[in-house]
Amino acid sequence: MQESIKSIFTESIQAQIAAGEVLPDALESAALTIVQGLINGNKLLCCGVDSCHMLAEHMAGLLVNFYETERPCLPAVALTQSSVQLGVQASSDDSDRFARQVRAFAQQGDLLLVIAVNGNEKDVVCATEAALTKDMKVIALVGDDGGELTGLLGPSDVEIRVPSKRPSRIVESHLFITHCLSQLIDNTLFPQGEQ
Repeated sequence: MQESIKSIFTESIQAQIAAGEVLPDALESAALTIVQGLINGNKLLCCGVDSCHMLAEHMAGLLVNFYETERPCLPAVALTQSSVQLGVQASSDDSDRFARQVRAFAQQGDLLLVIAVNGNEKDVVCATEAALTKDMKVIALVGDDGGELTGLLGPSDVEIRVPSKRPSRIVESHLFITHCLSQLIDNTLFPQGEQ
């Protein structure tokens, strides 16, 4: 069993190294896109598929509160995935749950952060389509080949695609990416000298 445990750690570390090789440009672009949106008075809406929704909530919380250094609040909100809170019947199709909230709460110029495993999950695809109709910029955290989500993104949107097909490695990388983005945003908006 201990060899299996070591193998799991090794696989996770290798996935992080691979992501570190291919994602710096996308991470820089995403951080600068978010910073510019916040400077312009816009907000970040965050949502994620079931296995990633806690990451959307975490990212919004890091911006509203702070990452590692106290600073003023930044406007971000995680869209709810609860049918009860949305007043939707439990038997209805969930694919529109985030899109309805984007249509209700977003303003032109706001940003949408979507977090998905393979990019074919209908709820984040629908949310992205709704955001694009409101002229919002989209930042997509995804893995595998990016799926349908990748095809929706335009030149002003940012795709952060984890180079892995394994869902567990993708989600682990997404957590690291949310922390990386938070630090980059904080360092850009509130520089504290060399970190």
